[in-house]
Amino acid sequence: MQLFVVQRILGLLLSLFSISMLPPMLVSWWYDDGALNAFFGAFFLIVVAGIVLWLPVRHHQRELRLRDGFIVVVMFWVALGLCGSIPLLLANTPDMSVTDAVFESVSGLTTTGATVIEGIDLLPRSILFYRQQLQWLGGMGIIVLAVAILPMLGVGGMQLYRAETPGPMKDNKLTPRITETAKALWYIYLGLTILCAGAYWFAGMTPFDAVTHSFSTIAIGGFSTHDASLGYFNNPLVEAVAVVFMTMAGINFAIHFLAWRSRSPRPYFGDTELKTYIGLLVCISAVTSLYLFYSGAFPSFASAVRYGVFQSVSISTTTGFTTSGYHIWPSFLPVMLLFASFVGGCAGSTGGGLKVIRVVLLFKQGKREITRLIHPSAQVPIKVNGASMPNRVVDAVWGFFATYVAAFSFMLLALLALGLDQVSAFSAVAACINNLGPGLGSVGASYADLSDGAKWILSLAMLLGRLEIFTLLVILTPDFWRG
Repeated sequence: MQLFVVQRILGLLLSLFSISMLPPMLVSWWYDDGALNAFFGAFFLIVVAGIVLWLPVRHHQRELRLRDGFIVVVMFWVALGLCGSIPLLLANTPDMSVTDAVFESVSGLTTTGATVIEGIDLLPRSILFYRQQLQWLGGMGIIVLAVAILPMLGVGGMQLYRAETPGPMKDNKLTPRITETAKALWYIYLGLTILCAGAYWFAGMTPFDAVTHSFSTIAIGGFSTHDASLGYFNNPLVEAVAVVFMTMAGINFAIHFLAWRSRSPRPYFGDTELKTYIGLLVCISAVTSLYLFYSGAFPSFASAVRYGVFQSVSISTTTGFTTSGYHIWPSFLPVMLLFASFVGGCAGSTGGGLKVIRVVLLFKQGKREITRLIHPSAQVPIKVNGASMPNRVVDAVWGFFATYVAAFSFMLLALLALGLDQVSAFSAVAACINNLGPGLGSVGASYADLSDGAKWILSLAMLLGRLEIFTLLVILTPDFWRG
């Protein structure tokens, strides 16, 4: 383990993160909202911490090993959660405890969108901007950004990329060089954000709301500048824009890249994961809309479709925007939508959940085992996009699923022990580990009433979900520290 090399990288990355305080400072200065000192103080503290870490080990420039990459990613995300809370603690509004500030920061950076703040409409503009910016930076991953723009770090970029990117097949690169891959991802991410902001502005949002909501839409985060989320605008065109861009952000960015490079939509039509993703969105939207209409929850079929489609796409992609209180919808709908978040977006997207490709592989593996019961000697390959999947990938998916269930169960029992009711505890863990945000029961609208212990547990759940379980848990195993 090259701890000095890890320390050097961590110091540089924290110094890089301190720059993220500058845009909110400009917003605070422009609107004169009284939060300028909070962001200046945060910038100073974070950059000093980065320099203190970097300065003693600045000459330790060696190639990162795989273990070093995991350590850097985990330590950086933990440090980000803590450092990201500093402006919220220093600001006069909102008045937050350390636990609440860290919870809000981790929720933003992991693109979960669970909030403990009530009275969002009354917050200073710079704080509103900062919350949205946290999600945007966390969406594609600040580590990937660092690999893209700071090749002078002198690190093995592939090690950071492997530990950071979501999905079961982490060795796939879009371009021969890893820095070019990271740049390509960020160009697409930035391009979609600009298009989304323009579409929101055209649909009727103010420029401020258009930009800030584009951050959380493309990041599949769900934070809003209003307590009523997108329901504040009561605008079908705004909701339609959100549906389109939430869906696009939930698609593997590698497919966006291939389509852009080939100047053709053909890559969108041949991918098994994408077909399954779109099929699930259509089916869930149809079931939700029809049941809302026939149950009388909405007066007309058009309104049932409007709210049903929006909420289905928002929850299924793990974005978490709301236009209606889905947690109080009739019968099985809230639970069905919550279960949809377990599937989440595609691998290589900003979405949370298990990822569609893993669910596809789990289904195909189950189907293969049934076939083997009938034909014990049969060789039945698992194919995706016409190619046989290596057994190593299938085994890794099953291992991930088993670990996911174990971590979920442990945190669920911990919340129950802290006094939460079963519905609230189950949905809170599901919403946080899937990076969804809004849950059911007492966490349907806000997490403000939870105990500090519950908030720390859910902060861990958000990090586990963002780092896909193994990245965080691997550093806790004895084998990781041997050798």
